[in-house]
Amino acid sequence: MSSYSDNPYQSPYDALSSPVAWAAEDARAAFIRRTYLHLAGAIGLFVAIEAAIFTLVPEATLQSMLGFMLGGRWSWLIVLGAFMGVSYLAQSWANSGASAGTQYAGLGLYVLAQSIIFVPLLYIASRSAPEIIPAAGILTLVMFGGLTAIVMITKTDLSGMGKYLWWAGIAGLAIIGCSIFFQFSLGIWFTGLMIALAGGYILYDTSNVMHRYRTDQHVAAALALFASVALLLWYIIQMLMSLNRR
Repeated sequence: MSSYSDNPYQSPYDALSSPVAWAAEDARAAFIRRTYLHLAGAIGLFVAIEAAIFTLVPEATLQSMLGFMLGGRWSWLIVLGAFMGVSYLAQSWANSGASAGTQYAGLGLYVLAQSIIFVPLLYIASRSAPEIIPAAGILTLVMFGGLTAIVMITKTDLSGMGKYLWWAGIAGLAIIGCSIFFQFSLGIWFTGLMIALAGGYILYDTSNVMHRYRTDQHVAAALALFASVALLLWYIIQMLMSLNRR
């Protein structure tokens, strides 16, 4: 595999747009550093938005918001559908070869969408057992750090996991949709399986950061990692809430 440093006929643009696995060591290190700095920024923005919502928005407004989002089976299905649509748009912006502004707009839009979808869960957790939220945050970061270290140390290419994770994600969405429509509880075992799925996505996305993304796709890579971290946090909060009720 040749990199820009040992191929004098490769243009600087090609070096920037080549897969990470083909890039020179310094270019690869710079891409990984930018990706995780953007991930940290996305997490910080998520925390700031949630803090602003729960600090500045009046209680009556929050309850009205929750009433709209959780008012019935169709309300939550509509919210989830809108979230998926916005997520698709945000990811397409972040993954596009368009201007940096468009890519950052995609990342920002996705963080905002996640912040809104998290409001009902965080509201319920804060009213039932507020210590769950920081505990879930710490557990999420510890799990993310451990899974990231596994991929970084082994340097294993896990891109083959993608199709299996995709099908597992579709199955999970189908089960969630059925539970909302037919109004049955999914139980703690489903939550555990979704935590495992989120862990699989973290392994897969981290592997892509090491091997598959182009070196100019740090915003898209950060968005993918943030999506996996948000999924893991969501189900860890649910797991801790379930255990707290026992």
